[in-house]
Amino acid sequence: MRKNHSSEQQSTLLHNIPDIDIIDLENDGLDNDELINSKRDIDELDIDRLDNDSAEKTRDDVSTQKRLRAFFNPHILFAVAIVGIVVFVAVRLLNWGETVDLAEIFKDGQGTYDNSLDSILPLVDQQGQIVETNNDTSVIVAFGNAPFADDRDSKDNLCNIIADNTGATVYNCSVSGSYLASQSYIYDANVAPMDAFCFYWLAALAAGEPLDGFYESAEAAMGDDYPPEAREVYETIKSLDFNEVNVITIMYDATDYLLGHEMYNDANAQDITQFTGNLEAGISLLRACYPHIRIIVMSPTYAYAVDEDGNYVSSDMYTYGQDVLSTYSIKQYGSCSRHSVSFVDHLYGTITEDNASEYLVDNLHLNVKGRQLVAERFEYFLNYYNK
Repeated sequence: MRKNHSSEQQSTLLHNIPDIDIIDLENDGLDNDELINSKRDIDELDIDRLDNDSAEKTRDDVSTQKRLRAFFNPHILFAVAIVGIVVFVAVRLLNWGETVDLAEIFKDGQGTYDNSLDSILPLVDQQGQIVETNNDTSVIVAFGNAPFADDRDSKDNLCNIIADNTGATVYNCSVSGSYLASQSYIYDANVAPMDAFCFYWLAALAAGEPLDGFYESAEAAMGDDYPPEAREVYETIKSLDFNEVNVITIMYDATDYLLGHEMYNDANAQDITQFTGNLEAGISLLRACYPHIRIIVMSPTYAYAVDEDGNYVSSDMYTYGQDVLSTYSIKQYGSCSRHSVSFVDHLYGTITEDNASEYLVDNLHLNVKGRQLVAERFEYFLNYYNK
């Protein structure tokens, strides 16, 4: 009996299906208004979540900026720079220098340093070809003062040394006691009779200017002080055919500097009352008349200045007139450059302040060794372009 009852209950359970609630997934039992409000709540929740994320990100950015500012603090950067400098200096000191073999460096000698203003320019013909010098047949005329005039008749005279060294015929047209800068524009024997022997007036005589009365009036004005070689020089220049001359050389010593003569006039480059102007005017005249003649100008050698007590002092530290001696030489170089003539810089390249005591007999005049050295330098320039 118990068994049958159980079977009936099971049958009843199987055939009694419970009620099923169907859920609307679209609104889940909510009407439209409730659905809209629900969506709004969800959107607002998302926005709040986004705002919180942005705020948190902003806080992170600010925190990062603060850390960067803290890292780049000027004091910290300064300290880092100091440490870097110390490290750099330490490394440099530890690796300072390099062992040098001086024997290897100077195996060919000490070498030389030339700071002279030498300018060696050739003479060229109308076709632009270099005209070489044939020493055996060359005729050289020398204008100047003491360097050429001292010991005129001695074998140790500078012109005679040049003649012996080169084999050329050398005419000595120098006058002792003369100078470059004329003391007046128009010659006046009563004012400055020695002006007759400055380079410009001798060049004018060589160019064919008669200069009537110049030298007669000079002799009359000077009497016993008239240079002993003056008449000979005048006669030589008057009688010499300069069309047969190959080279003219010009060398005046530091007399103009020691006498305080004017040096240059920027307003007139050929002002004959100036040291450089007189030179330029004479060169210009000779080149116009005799373009076939090569001109070689030689600067003064070094000369000592003499102070009020008679002591020799540096001519680069003592001024008598317009400037120091070296400026006379530098300005002379400029004059030669403008006229494309060779310039031998004796002041810096031959007899300098460093060796002057070896080559001068006093503060100005050359000894025999000094003349030989000057002659060697002239010969070098003379033959520079010869094959």
